Amino acid sequence: MKGPDSRRPQGQGSQTIYGLHAVRAMLRKHPERVEAVRMAERRDDPRVREIDELARRQQIPVQRVDAQALKQKLGDVSHQGIVADIRPLPPWTEDDLLTAVQDAAQAAQQDARAPLILALDGVQDPHNLGACLRTADACGALAVIVPRDRAAQVTPVVRKVAVGAAETTPVVAVTNLVRTLKLLKDTGLWVVGADTDGAKRAHEVDLKGAVVLVLGAEGAGLRQLTRQTCDWTARLPQLGAVESLNVSVAAGMLLYEAVRQRAQ
Repeated sequence: MKGPDSRRPQGQGSQTIYGLHAVRAMLRKHPERVEAVRMAERRDDPRVREIDELARRQQIPVQRVDAQALKQKLGDVSHQGIVADIRPLPPWTEDDLLTAVQDAAQAAQQDARAPLILALDGVQDPHNLGACLRTADACGALAVIVPRDRAAQVTPVVRKVAVGAAETTPVVAVTNLVRTLKLLKDTGLWVVGADTDGAKRAHEVDLKGAVVLVLGAEGAGLRQLTRQTCDWTARLPQLGAVESLNVSVAAGMLLYEAVRQRAQ
């Protein structure tokens, strides 16, 4: 698990995740944080039996319940007949983030893995946040930063889309994103914003060092103050007629460009 003191008491109650992939990923990666699993009575297929076996192997309570009871608890969501109660990953504060950056910067001197952070400037669609978390985890990002207000936060929908990444990649909800970016710059990180009118193409920007990649909200893009805070703005190649990419797609392209450069 990433970051400083990640096993400290969380100070909050259990949360619910649902869906075959999300629950299975949690049982495989962090079974110690799964409190109970509930399954729809009529679900009996190889994937459900696998989850049942994973849970019982870790002595996690498994309960068969009526599908209607799951719908009443979760509402009209695609739970696939699988629900788990978990102890969530403790949220990071801004101080936790800065401490983790300092620790990662010191470690980078040995293994050449400079801190990589993803910041989302007002992304409101929980599906996009979940997809960004999943890619950030795959690319080894230290954390994902989101504004505390007028932006998607980690919810069961986000956890389902993230397929376990919400339990491994810390999400830092900050009061003032621009202030946080400036603090990160003070610690030695470069801030690179994604912009269709960016001064450079993504592959022309050096992403091998300690860097924060910032992407704007769906449609609106980066806010003016956020854009002004960036050291560089980078544009992604677009050959079609559509004006902009989905934010989670753009985040994936930028993150993997950073991975590509670092691999060299």
